[in-house]
Amino acid sequence: MNHEEPYVDLNLALQHGLSEEEYRKILKFLGRTPTYTELGIYSVMWSEHCSYKNSIALLKTLPRSGGRLLVAAGEENAGLVDIGDGLAVAFKIESHNHPSAVEPYQGAATGVGGILRDIFSMGARPIAILNSLRFGNLGDQRVQYLFKRVVKGIADYGNSFGVPTIAGEVYFDSCYQDNPLVNAMAVGVVEVGKVARAVAKGKGNSVMLVGSSTGRDGIHGATFASEEISADSERKRPSVQVGDPFVEKLLLEATLEAVQSGHIVGVQDMGAAGITCSTTEMSAKGKSGLRIDLDKVPLRETGMTSYEIMLSESQERMLFMVKKGHETEVENIFRKWDLHGVVIGEVQDGELVEVFHQGKKVASVPAKSLVLGGDAPVYTRESREPAYLKAAREFDSSSVSEPSDYNEVLLNLLKSPTIASKKWIFQQYDTMVRTNTVLNAGHDASIVRIKGTTKALALKTDCNSRYVYLNPRRGGEIAVAESARNVVCVGAMPLAITNCLNFGNPYDPEVYWQFKEAVRGIGEACRYLGTPVTGGNVSFYNEGPNSAIFPTPVIGMLGLIEDVDNIASSEFKSPGDAIILLGQNKQELGGSEYLYLRTGKIAGDAPELDWPSEKNLHALCLELVGERLFNSAHDVSEGGMAVALVESILGGEPGLGFDVNPDRGGSNRLDFELFGESQSMIIISTHPDNEMRVLDLAEKRNVPARKIGKVNGSGIVRIGDLISVEASVARIAYDWSIERGLGELGDTGVRKSPPA
Repeated sequence: MNHEEPYVDLNLALQHGLSEEEYRKILKFLGRTPTYTELGIYSVMWSEHCSYKNSIALLKTLPRSGGRLLVAAGEENAGLVDIGDGLAVAFKIESHNHPSAVEPYQGAATGVGGILRDIFSMGARPIAILNSLRFGNLGDQRVQYLFKRVVKGIADYGNSFGVPTIAGEVYFDSCYQDNPLVNAMAVGVVEVGKVARAVAKGKGNSVMLVGSSTGRDGIHGATFASEEISADSERKRPSVQVGDPFVEKLLLEATLEAVQSGHIVGVQDMGAAGITCSTTEMSAKGKSGLRIDLDKVPLRETGMTSYEIMLSESQERMLFMVKKGHETEVENIFRKWDLHGVVIGEVQDGELVEVFHQGKKVASVPAKSLVLGGDAPVYTRESREPAYLKAAREFDSSSVSEPSDYNEVLLNLLKSPTIASKKWIFQQYDTMVRTNTVLNAGHDASIVRIKGTTKALALKTDCNSRYVYLNPRRGGEIAVAESARNVVCVGAMPLAITNCLNFGNPYDPEVYWQFKEAVRGIGEACRYLGTPVTGGNVSFYNEGPNSAIFPTPVIGMLGLIEDVDNIASSEFKSPGDAIILLGQNKQELGGSEYLYLRTGKIAGDAPELDWPSEKNLHALCLELVGERLFNSAHDVSEGGMAVALVESILGGEPGLGFDVNPDRGGSNRLDFELFGESQSMIIISTHPDNEMRVLDLAEKRNVPARKIGKVNGSGIVRIGDLISVEASVARIAYDWSIERGLGELGDTGVRKSPPA
């Protein structure tokens, strides 16, 4: 069937999200007016989601090589880190924010599917999934609907695929009311010599499309992710892809078998921009041309145009470059797994991607002109320090009155959805499938063993966006520092990070300033810690009709444990154990949950971060784990020291309690000490026989340390004469807020009955 293509001009280009300057560039690259299909190709490849045109200049300032990295950031589908013994870890995090805002179940599910394909397209077998989620006020019915459906989408896809979802984080804040954040991370293991590359080369080699058939779902998903959420976004549900985890599982096994056959030159996941992205990126990387015949693409809908086929983002598809003469063997591998394996073109000389449909050449584009690192546009936008910062920094914490009832404050903090137990969420995830999980959600970091070795990986996602909002550079540093501190707490050496940078509109000078400062902070932190950035994702345009989200640069941290039998967990273990605070409590309220609870304000400055102190703390913690000198370790974060202490009880056996003495030698404001969120603090418990050894090692490492109390069997959490709460009452508060009401909420977002 022949279709009359629209006439291409500047007006049509503008409708595709291109600027006039960008349209002129296309005319220059091609030397002519583009076809409608070519216009579509440029519009998706030059969208923010694919081209990183407003972020790549800053991303290049990050430490993107060195350490144990086997490939520099951005060179392959995911980062690759050497962990010794001939093994490497592939890991990456990406966003699926906009799709999840309009179709939360499929948006979240396909976010998981896409990041898994990035991992196994490297030839790595996925062993773990993590996530980082942000929602608005949980009391809002629409937010509850989004929350419930996103969690179900993540759970259903991961559980069906058969990889454990072992860790994550969930924050609630009104800034995410219209624009939730759904960031998915995946981790896999591969033998160093068996890594697959995303490259097209070798004249005459075949281009093979494998996996599901191609439909109209997801067309212009990349450009949809490159614009703001608005009242009009609901009509763009067709831009949201539809996933099938059972097909993805087959695709995993078939892909790994094909890679191991030795017949594959290159392979790439078909994610954003579908066939367009995989063909042009592989062509550019291999400096080779491609000839593509769309008539050979398996379709599940009739009458699809070349424009639609090239831009479709149908899920569970991959593009392979197959050695000439071995097509049948590779096709048979995919046939065995009940999947399409269809040759749709071949590698040729030159660097043009030529596309044919119904006997007509519909596109002929130089691959280099389209891709990140090639000739795609690169911009540095205007930046300006936000006006709100001056007022926020002028906030005087002494204006907050001291609470009359510390018990009430503690219980209300435990009820805060950001702090409260996430059991309702992670109980929906199969955390133990494949039986590699050692520590799962609920600890400072999760641990997954690598079978056949003594090694294990510690994994964590982290970002307190309030800190980034108040001080973008320091907030970016803290996100890296805390994620590293979390993996250190379980006994792992931080190796490298991946990041997902979620921000508002980059054309807003204040948003771009936030982005620039946060990236600078992340870079400084990674250089201090020796944890290079393996790659990741930038997600701009995260804002609704009223305002942008808080800047949210999520960090995914990878840590290595050489001996899985020598790890630590966060819960107190035994009555009589000494409780020791490592680090200095500076009693800082800026951006804290306590300040928000008492005043409803997000104000002040982000907590201080002293890098020598932070690094000394990490070294001490790893030394203590190595000598088996503590029974638990827990990072002090949201809610401060008091909440960290209670969490250490609630994670342990019933009946435990503690008696802690606050430091009356510091500020007269004990609420600042107990609920402030100073950085570089870890609470540990240790057998009394080890107490002096711990304090001696802390002194040698120049880490402030003092015994603050001990674990007991009273079942009561007691802090001086200020707090005395039964652990069972604290548990009720901790488990209360997220579960309350959600059980009554139907999947459509309509309440079955009024909430209690």
